[in-house]
Amino acid sequence: MEFDDTQIHRYARHIILPEIGGAGQAVLLQSRVLVIGAGGLGSALLLYLAAAGIGTLGIVDDDTVDLSNLQRQVIHDTGTIGTTKVASAAARIRALNPDVVVEPHAMRLTADNAADLVGPYDLVADGSDNFATRYVVNDACFRAGKPLVSAAILRFEGQLATFCAGDDCPCYRCLYPAAPPDDMVPSCAQAGVLGALAGVMGSLQAIEVIKQRLGLGNGLTGRLLLYDALGHGFRTLTVKRDPDCALCGVSPSLRVGGSHA
Repeated sequence: MEFDDTQIHRYARHIILPEIGGAGQAVLLQSRVLVIGAGGLGSALLLYLAAAGIGTLGIVDDDTVDLSNLQRQVIHDTGTIGTTKVASAAARIRALNPDVVVEPHAMRLTADNAADLVGPYDLVADGSDNFATRYVVNDACFRAGKPLVSAAILRFEGQLATFCAGDDCPCYRCLYPAAPPDDMVPSCAQAGVLGALAGVMGSLQAIEVIKQRLGLGNGLTGRLLLYDALGHGFRTLTVKRDPDCALCGVSPSLRVGGSHA
């Protein structure tokens, strides 16, 4: 594709990178990425993907902006309190980069609508805050053969991984075969979360999305990145495909049909 003068100026710092260049920037502008959640992770993720020139961004979220969100959900502001998060995020993205087409989906992702939501996109980035949604996203991406970049945060800790549907690739269920009891993993509302941690992990998630779309460097497929904000340390663990996985294992029970947690 040909860039106009404004685009050459806007994306100049990408274009001069040999690893990206004009060809890579064209790939980004033609990419379609679905983001699950316009909250803490989604805020930084969406802003950086929009700034990078991801051509189409889908946003799935059924919530409205609340004052308590603004400690970490920096895509929203005081003036958008009470509006839907997808509308608030879409307005901010359009103001940041008019090249980006925003497709807001003001709904909760469920087993009934996941396939239709995931289908039109090249890649899905999950920033949801509960295991039930993460399993549904994982299952839909696996069945559609779409890469999934998944992140999560709580208190002072974050994690990030990429899952795919290839022969040797683990899925989210390989890492977490079953959801832990509710009382073992409290929500951010119950246990708290450092606001800036959402920015760190959301930015790392955006980097991984861009790397996956461009085939750059070493991605996080088959690896789990852990970040401890208090210790300021990173660890990377290997995640192998589970032959007994209910979705992608040798004898899957969830390969056809719905999802469950």
